[in-house]
Amino acid sequence: MAERRLQASRQRRVKAMTAAAGSAGLAALPLLLCALLVPGGAYVLDDSDGLGREFDGIGAVSGGGATSRLLVNYPEPYRSQILDYLFKPNFGASLHILKVEIGGDGQTTDGTEPSHMHYALDENYFRGYEWWLMKEAKKRNPDIILMGLPWSFPGWLGKHYNWPYVNLQLTAYYVMTWIVGAKHYHDLDIDYIGIWNERSFDINYIKVLRRMLNYQGLHRVKIIASDNLWEPISASMLLDPELLEVIDVIGAHYPGTHTVKDAKLTKKKLWSSEDFSTLNNDVGAGCLGRILNQNYINGYMTATIAWNLVASYYEQLPYGRCGLMTAQEPWSGHYVVESPIWVSAHTTQFTRPGWYYLKTVGHLEKGGSYVALTDGQGNLTIIVETMSHRHSKCIRPFLPYFNVSHQFATFVLKGSFSEIPELQVWYTKLGRPSTRFLFKQLDSLWLLDSGGTFTLELQEDELFTLTTLTTGTKGSYPLPPKSMPFPQVYKDDFDVDYPFFSEAPNFADQTGVFEYFTNIEDPGEHRFTLRQVLNQRPITWAADAYNTISIIGDYKWSNLTVTCDVYIETPEKGGVFIAGRVNKGGILIRGARGVFFWIFANGTYRVTGDLAGWILYALGHVDVTAKKWYTLTLIINGRFSSGMLNGQYVWTGIPVSFPKNGWAAIGTYSFEFAQFDNFHVEASS
Repeated sequence: MAERRLQASRQRRVKAMTAAAGSAGLAALPLLLCALLVPGGAYVLDDSDGLGREFDGIGAVSGGGATSRLLVNYPEPYRSQILDYLFKPNFGASLHILKVEIGGDGQTTDGTEPSHMHYALDENYFRGYEWWLMKEAKKRNPDIILMGLPWSFPGWLGKHYNWPYVNLQLTAYYVMTWIVGAKHYHDLDIDYIGIWNERSFDINYIKVLRRMLNYQGLHRVKIIASDNLWEPISASMLLDPELLEVIDVIGAHYPGTHTVKDAKLTKKKLWSSEDFSTLNNDVGAGCLGRILNQNYINGYMTATIAWNLVASYYEQLPYGRCGLMTAQEPWSGHYVVESPIWVSAHTTQFTRPGWYYLKTVGHLEKGGSYVALTDGQGNLTIIVETMSHRHSKCIRPFLPYFNVSHQFATFVLKGSFSEIPELQVWYTKLGRPSTRFLFKQLDSLWLLDSGGTFTLELQEDELFTLTTLTTGTKGSYPLPPKSMPFPQVYKDDFDVDYPFFSEAPNFADQTGVFEYFTNIEDPGEHRFTLRQVLNQRPITWAADAYNTISIIGDYKWSNLTVTCDVYIETPEKGGVFIAGRVNKGGILIRGARGVFFWIFANGTYRVTGDLAGWILYALGHVDVTAKKWYTLTLIINGRFSSGMLNGQYVWTGIPVSFPKNGWAAIGTYSFEFAQFDNFHVEASS
C-alpha cells in the first residue's frame, strides 16, 4: 500500500513540476510549508496508541417539517442537479446520512407532512415526497444511511388524547409499518429509527418498539433516542439495563459541541442528531465548519446531522434559508449552491462512515481546531478550522466568546502515517468577497523529505482539508435560470389522473393535509380535485391551527384576486374559505392575519381578518349547503376588499388596513373533508 502510494505520488509530482509553475492569484492563498523551525504550536497526529471513536458520518434532515416541499416541483435537469449537489459522492456535500420525517399530519415547523396512515385502517406508502427523496439519495450513494423520526402522529393513535403513548403497541406498530412499507414498496432499508422529536420519551415504549421490530425480523434497524437533550435519557439508561441494551445511539439536538458525563458513561455512540439550523450565508457556513470538528473534539459526537437538507420552502416561513443550499423557486428553476455545501465537502468527500478518529485531535493554540481520521488502511484525512466567534454563530445554542488569531500550526505525522509522501490540499476562506474561496484545491504538500512534518499559516475563518485521498472534486453545472418571482397569474385545475406526488405543486399545507382526489362517481368537471383529508386533529408537535390551511404564491402579493371552486362535505357544521395577504405560516400559523372569506354549510358567510376568526369584518346569510359546488372569489385592492359567490357580489368595500401583503390560501373551518377545484389567482403587485 505504502509503495503504491509513493509511486503514485512521484508520478503526480513529475506532472506538477512539468506543468506551468504557480498560478494566478497565489499570493492571496495561504502559505503551506514543509518545515520544522516555524514559530507556533506543534500538533502530533499518531495512531501508535490506537484509534479514537468510529466515525458515523455527516448528514442532514428533510422534514421537521416540509422543508423539501418545493424541491419536488423543480423541472429537470435542475432537480437532478440539486440532488447531485446534496448526495452524489465526491461532487458537492456528498452526505453520508439522510434523516427524514415520518409524516404525522401535523405542523412541524414549516408545514405538515402526510402520514402513511391517516386512519387506523388506511395505509398508503406513496404520500408525500420523503420516499422519493430517499430513493434519489440511494441512487446517487447506495451506501447512504437512512433514518426516520416522527414529529407529529395521526390523531387516531391518541384515542382523543394529544399523546402518542396511550397505546404503546399501537404506536410501535404504526412506526414499524413505515419501516416495512419503505422496504416493501420502495426497496429502502431504514437503518435508524427515532422516538419523538424533541418531546417526551416513554421508557416502556422504547422497549416495546424494540420487541416489535425484532418480531418483524428488523433486528438490523437501530434505535436512536431521544432526539432532544442528553438528559434525562442518559441517566435513565444508566438506571435501566434493559433500556441501555435496546438504545444504540444517544442523539442530542443543538448540543453546542458539548456532552454530559452520563452520556459518556453509557459507552453508547453519541450523535448531534440535529444541529446547524442557521441561515446559509457565510456565518452559517462558519457555524457548520466549527461544529463539524468540535462536536467530536469537545463532545465525542461521531455524527452531525444538519437541519435542514435544502431550503425548499417559502422563505418567509420560519427559519427561512436554513438549509445547506437554497432551492425555493420551482417555477423558475433557480437555485443557489450555498457555502455550507462546500464546508460539508471538506469532511464528507474525504471520510466515510466506518473510518476512525485519531485520539490525537484537539484545539489550536490561538483558536480553531483540528481533527484527523483514518480508514485504518493507510489513508489519512486532516480537517483544520479557524472559524472566528463573530462569523460562526449558530442560531442555537448561545456561543460563549472565544478568540482566533493569525498563527502557524506545525503538524507532525507519526505512527503508520510517518511515511505518507503527499497530501492533497483543499481550502476555504469565508468572509470578504475579495479574499473568499470555497473548496479550492491547492498544490499538493510533498512530504518525502520533511520527516512527516508540515506547517500551515492560518488566518481567521479558514478551512483546510489535507488528505491522502485523490478523489475529491468541486462539482459544477451551468448556472441555473435566473431568479424570478412566483407567477402573477397562476391556475391549477388538479386534473391529474395518476399523480406522481400526492400534493399539488406549490401548495404548502400549514395545518391539515391537502391531497389529489378522484371523485369516482363524478364524470364531470370536478372528477379530479384537491381534498383536505383529515377529519381529526393530529397529535401535535407544534401549535397547529384549529382550521386547516394551505398557502401558495408570493409573500409580497398585495393586490390580488383569488377564485376557487369549493365543496363542503360536512352537513350543517362544515365550512371552507379562500384567503389573501396571509402573513404567517409554520409554527406561527395560529396567529396568521389576512383577509379570509368563509362560507358554511348552515347557509352563512363570514369575512375575517385572521385565520382564528377573532377579527370579524362581516357576516350574513347566503344560499349555501353541503354536497354542492360553489365558486368563491376574493378581491383585494389597496385598502379595500370584496367577495363573490357564483359570480355575484356578497360583500364589497370592506376596509383592510393590515396586513399589507401575504400569500393566497385555501382551507376548512375544522378538521373536515372538503374539496377544492379550479384554483386561480391573479396578482397585480
